[in-house]
Amino acid sequence: MQDIPDLSVLEERLGHAFRDRSLLLQAVTHRSYLNEHSDFGYSHNERLEFLGDAVLELIVTEYLYSHFANPEGDLTNWRAALVNAKTLADISRELNFEEYLLLSKGEARDKDSKARMYILANAIEAIIGAIYLDGGTPAAEKFIHKYILSHLPRILELQLYVDAKSKFQETAQEMLGVTPTYKVLQESGPDHQKEFVVGVFLNKDMVAMGKGMSKQEAQVAAAEAGLDVKGWRTK
Repeated sequence: MQDIPDLSVLEERLGHAFRDRSLLLQAVTHRSYLNEHSDFGYSHNERLEFLGDAVLELIVTEYLYSHFANPEGDLTNWRAALVNAKTLADISRELNFEEYLLLSKGEARDKDSKARMYILANAIEAIIGAIYLDGGTPAAEKFIHKYILSHLPRILELQLYVDAKSKFQETAQEMLGVTPTYKVLQESGPDHQKEFVVGVFLNKDMVAMGKGMSKQEAQVAAAEAGLDVKGWRTK
C-alpha cells in the first residue's frame, strides 16, 4: 500500500488543525486508489466533494451579495470564475497538496491531463467539505476567504469572468477590424476520449493554440491563450 503522507504538514498549509484527521485523509483519497487498495479502510472523497461544492457556492454567493451591488448576471459570472475547475486546480497547485493525493498508479503518472485538473479541483471541494464537517461554517469561511475569494481582485482586473471567445472576437474586431477564425490542427485519442488541438487565426496568422476534450473546449483554450499573446486581457 502507498505510504500515507504526513497530514500534519498539509494541515499547516490549509490553515486548519483537524480534530478528526480521518476527514482529511478521506478528502485526499481518489476513487482510483481504492480500486487498487480494497483494504484501505476509508472511503474516497466524492461525498465530501458533493458537500464542499455546496458550501463553497453558498459562501462565495453570500460574500458577493454582501460586498457588491452589481446585478445578478455580473455576480453569477464572477462566482463561476471563482469556483470553476481551472481556478480550483490552480489553487490546489498553489497549496502544493498534489503530493498528498492518494491515487492509483495510472492516475499518479498522468499529471498533465485534463482529468488531473478535475481531480485537483474536486479535491479542493472535498477538503472544503472536510473542513466544514470538522470546524463548521467559520472554519470553511476562513479557508474560502483566504484561498479562493482572494483571487477575486485579479479575476475582476483581468476580466477573467468574460467568455474568452467573445472577448477575443470583440477585441480583435475593435482593434484590428478582423473576425477570428478557428481551425482544428490535430485530433488524437480514441473516440470516447479524443483530444483536440485548435489554432485561432487573425486573417492567415495563427495567434495561439489550445487543447481540449471537445472542439469547443479547445477553441476556448486557444482564445484564452490568444488574449495573453496579444495582451488583450484588459482591453
